[in-house]
Amino acid sequence: MTSPNAPTATSRTHRAPRVALKGSTGSPFARVLGFGSYRPRRRVDNEEMCRIIDSTPEWIEQRSGIIERRWASDDETLLHMCTEAGKMAMERAGITGDQVGAVILATVTWPVRTPAGGPQVAAALGANGAPAYDQSAGCAGFCYGLTQAEGLVRSGAAEYVVVIGADRLTDITDFQDRSSAFLLADGAGAAVVGPSDTPGMGPAVWGSDGEASGVMGMTPTADGSELKFHMQGRDVFKWACTYVARQSAEMLEKAGIGPEDLDVFIPHQANNRIIDAMMRTLRLPEHITVARDIKYQGNTSSASVPLAIERLYDDNLVESGQTALIMGFGAGLCYAGQVIQLP
Repeated sequence: MTSPNAPTATSRTHRAPRVALKGSTGSPFARVLGFGSYRPRRRVDNEEMCRIIDSTPEWIEQRSGIIERRWASDDETLLHMCTEAGKMAMERAGITGDQVGAVILATVTWPVRTPAGGPQVAAALGANGAPAYDQSAGCAGFCYGLTQAEGLVRSGAAEYVVVIGADRLTDITDFQDRSSAFLLADGAGAAVVGPSDTPGMGPAVWGSDGEASGVMGMTPTADGSELKFHMQGRDVFKWACTYVARQSAEMLEKAGIGPEDLDVFIPHQANNRIIDAMMRTLRLPEHITVARDIKYQGNTSSASVPLAIERLYDDNLVESGQTALIMGFGAGLCYAGQVIQLP
């Protein structure tokens, strides 16, 4: 007969360890130390786009806010774009490859399933040997990566983490689909996250809705020969303008600030109308700087947020120390964001 106090298959008895283990400790806080970017050389305006799809430049701009987008040439591979963006971020953060403790690559368009792109990018950055991996969270990928990087720095698993969001969406664009082809573009953005004595990153708010994953993703073409991007635009628009916008309000709340305390709003550059709807939901004051990189870049998925940040710096619209709400949302359906202090 089994003793009533005996361990069962679903329980374990906790005993004092035979030897004491050392725990890992890191920085009390983390912050972004530098951003970098790579924009492909080729500019495709709406006039050229309308020679590919049945549309008009006016319709495209009205529906999305886009007047041109960047498309990568054959020599502008994902590895090349990631490397250039990563090097720029590292230089601005003042670190070298031997100081990189981890590399996180957010992408949905790495050309092969294995080997992963992260280790190749790490080697190209002079950080060969550092832990490196890919993660796929669609257009939320870069913000997912920042959340993970903050955890690595604060846990002591890494001192400096390079986070890269990069995609060549033209590789998966269905140019027969006039509802989405004009939106998609290519590019790469990067950030270095490192230790800080004071909070430089507010608590992340992130999540997913797998029950609605079918509204955006890759599906076979009519002949079944390829996988191309598809999107149920109305459903995505509604989800972003309502649910994701409400999550953005929670990002402010968890950071302990109100809309009037925010300096910059940098959402995923999916559609100008979505950005406008989010601003109304958040009741952002008129003085806040809002990223509108979509106008000249198009939708670059995981590269969207860091590219938008870079343009704000290039246009002298932001400065070090300002508070910025960043957030990404997309395929999955996934979303993530937080308030950060700009480097």
